Amino acid sequence: MRQITQHYDTPALVKRLAKQYIASHTTALIFAIICMVVVAGATAANAWMMQPVLDDVFLKKNASMLVLVPIAVFAIGLVSACANYGQVVIMRNVGQRIIADMQIDLFAHLMHSDLALFHDQASGRLISRFTNDIMLMRNAVSTVLTGIAKDFFTMIFLIALMFYQSLTLALIAFVVFPIAVLPILRLGRRMRKVSDSTQQQLGHFAAQLDETFQGVRMVKAYGREEHEIERARSIIEKLYTLYFKASRIQAAASPIMEILTGGAIASVIWYGGYHVISGQTTPGAFFSFVAAMIMAYKPAKTLVTLNNSLQEGMAAASRLFAVLDLVPVIRDNPDAKPLVITRGAIRFENASFHYGPGAGGIDDITLDVPAGKTVALVGPSGSGKSTMVNLLLRFYDVERGIITIDGQDIREATLSSLRASMALVSQEIVLFDDTVRANIAYGRMEASEAEIVQAAKMAAADEFIRELPQGYDTIVGPHGVKLSGGQRQRLAIARAIVKDAPILLLDEATSSLDNTSERIVQQALENLMRNRTTLVVAHRLSTIRSADIIYVLDHGRIIESGSHQTLMQQSGIYFTLYAQTEPNVVPIAL
Repeated sequence: MRQITQHYDTPALVKRLAKQYIASHTTALIFAIICMVVVAGATAANAWMMQPVLDDVFLKKNASMLVLVPIAVFAIGLVSACANYGQVVIMRNVGQRIIADMQIDLFAHLMHSDLALFHDQASGRLISRFTNDIMLMRNAVSTVLTGIAKDFFTMIFLIALMFYQSLTLALIAFVVFPIAVLPILRLGRRMRKVSDSTQQQLGHFAAQLDETFQGVRMVKAYGREEHEIERARSIIEKLYTLYFKASRIQAAASPIMEILTGGAIASVIWYGGYHVISGQTTPGAFFSFVAAMIMAYKPAKTLVTLNNSLQEGMAAASRLFAVLDLVPVIRDNPDAKPLVITRGAIRFENASFHYGPGAGGIDDITLDVPAGKTVALVGPSGSGKSTMVNLLLRFYDVERGIITIDGQDIREATLSSLRASMALVSQEIVLFDDTVRANIAYGRMEASEAEIVQAAKMAAADEFIRELPQGYDTIVGPHGVKLSGGQRQRLAIARAIVKDAPILLLDEATSSLDNTSERIVQQALENLMRNRTTLVVAHRLSTIRSADIIYVLDHGRIIESGSHQTLMQQSGIYFTLYAQTEPNVVPIAL
């Protein structure tokens, strides 16, 4: 099973985010930084204005300053408001654009990933990357980075003002920062670990919800509601514990800053007040310093809080990049060329493949599917029939041997051209929550209305489609739940007809249908198979009696082959399977 467990440290994550997603927004970010610097300067200017207010207006009673100071304060406020609006809009836009790009990249990467990834990972865990992880990333990129930049510049300007007003008082005030750094960094690291564990549990929870909701019919049929509730309760309790732990970590940062800053302010008031009383500094300069210090405390405290949120975002980014860094095993070779179909002949030559140690697969299989002929694969469950279809589509690659189409190794052909040459109709019908027309056209998106209707007629689907409430514009619902099994199957056949591929793969396409539906679908399949190379995986052997060649598989090996009549005469495995799967037919050796 393929696990997604790779982790990244914060510097590497920040560097990668900057290179892949932030660098393209450099111009916008420069404007945002300019706006942040203006806001920071305006904040420091407001603190500095305390000096003329106290010294010139209240102590010296300067009437002209009584007019100039309010005008200056209003102007500073106006500039600060405009700059703050500009930086918020720019940073939010850039942040949301980065998140959207990451979601698109993640989805595109998953769409090009190996089928094995989706088999190894529950869909809920993958969906969690787009929901829970992206939510934390959105908070980190759109809000946290914006706040960190703005508050950092504001703190720098206020600190500069503090040093300008009094070097000694500034040094006293800043004794607290080295003391506060170590516990704050430790809290950030703990927050990163807790956040990572929380996201893992959320992924498990999403996977369980998806599994339970999909199988709710079986849950109720077996009366296992309480069992599923207990499973959910177990994960929810784990999430509660993790969220509470995260809350304690987040809450610890603020008291640390409160205590240290309180001590610093008390020391400054005592030392600075002494200098004011002794006449070594003016009340205005002292209060300007105190104002700057108090104002600097707010962004400092905010930076501590934002660090926890940033660590949550970095944990989410680590999980997201772990998926993006998975390299597909099944991909085009560097010198891959488009597959050229001349006749459509398929050959498996000494082909072997296993899903894992002790798992199913095929061993040293050699067989031919002649061009334009119908070849059937039969055998008990787990004998390797569907595996051969998966290998032909290159969902997996053979471990030994070779598979060719018209003499071309399919591993040397581009994936797009290989899969374009085949149409698949399987037992597991996949319909999307869209219109009937869109589901049929999924076989070939550029198909015309006439081609869609003709395909539906050939699939014996046109009649029931026109009886639907909106005809071809009827929404079929998730997984096609608004249609019967036979109707869904016929839409899948119409989709394959629209694709008009030279090679047809039928993977137990009628095994789940009742007799009436099977007769209708079988006729539609015969229309589809005409003039095509067809490989059929059969469960009901009566459906493949007319196949040109039948290969009987058992434990991944071919044990019999021939036409229906030939195999019946041999009275072997095929003879036995036919008797078991067709109870209404008495198999007589001819």
